[in-house]
Amino acid sequence: MGEDHRQIQFLSEMAELARALGSAQRLMLLQHIAQGERPVERLAELSQMTIANASQHLQQLKRANYVQSRREGKNVLYRIASGPIIELLGVLTQLAEFNRTEIRALVEDSFHQRDKLEGVLRQELLERLRDSSVTILDVRPEDEFASGHLPGAINIPYEELEERLSELPRDNEVFAYCRGSRCILAPDAVTMLRAKGIQARFFPDGFPSWKAAGLAVETSH
Repeated sequence: MGEDHRQIQFLSEMAELARALGSAQRLMLLQHIAQGERPVERLAELSQMTIANASQHLQQLKRANYVQSRREGKNVLYRIASGPIIELLGVLTQLAEFNRTEIRALVEDSFHQRDKLEGVLRQELLERLRDSSVTILDVRPEDEFASGHLPGAINIPYEELEERLSELPRDNEVFAYCRGSRCILAPDAVTMLRAKGIQARFFPDGFPSWKAAGLAVETSH
């Protein structure tokens, strides 16, 4: 029990250290301080913050022992505290770059997969809107759908789609759309629906293009 308590206490200390870094402004200040000791006025200027705002962030970093300070005349200078802080910043940078690479690869793969899917043109969609055998599926978040959507569309946000497949008429072809040509939600939804045996296509222009063309729009307000 004592060992568990010590472990929890140690993890709590780690969480406090992580929380102190949970700010883009504080990370920016650390990056500048890592280049050498600097007064708060210069750090504020480099970070494009007010002196008061920079001072508040610096105090939080000091409490977490990321930086140390000393007074020189009227100036307060900050430097990196002892410990593997520079190494920590380096690891965080590597992790952020890794995540960006992974996300970029995922997005590029989604667009590559989308290119293999058959899209529906606006004119065909207009004609099929009068066809009761087609279901128009809006996979955007609920608030976006409420602000405006294609006539007769049903809203199932993409992240809820797999759990709500029963709401889609099984005998209907599904036309899915989302935010526009750079949005991957609709293509991904079509891929999922086809894997479940549902006939589906996507409207690549999405809602913004539909609205910009002056076509009929419904709202849920």
